[in-house]
Amino acid sequence: QVQLVESGGGLVQAGGSLRLACAASGRTFGSYAMGWFRQAPGKERAFVSRITWFGSRTYYADSVKGRFTVSRDNANDMVYLQMNSLRPEDTAIYYCARSRTASGSNLANEYDTWGQGTQVTVSS
Repeated sequence: QVQLVESGGGLVQAGGSLRLACAASGRTFGSYAMGWFRQAPGKERAFVSRITWFGSRTYYADSVKGRFTVSRDNANDMVYLQMNSLRPEDTAIYYCARSRTASGSNLANEYDTWGQGTQVTVSS
């Protein structure tokens, strides 16, 4: 059973940057896509980004396109989310998740393993 642990969240001013990391323990990521989702207070969990298992394709929500970059290091079972030009509306708990498939999906129910989340707060 793989466990996922996110890190790198924190408080940052608008326009700043953060880099989130997601580490796997127990077992490797395997040949699965990895995704990042976020949940703001009072809102449903929303897709942010995903990366296919080989890292050859990446996908982003329109709201973060051009500002966020997802990457992965399969040798070390790490996934990253570089977040630049942060906005107050990016404030949320950010979760990494492992997909059931190699290509992944934008739908949360297509992911079977989740981390505990890391808080990102962007002040105006």
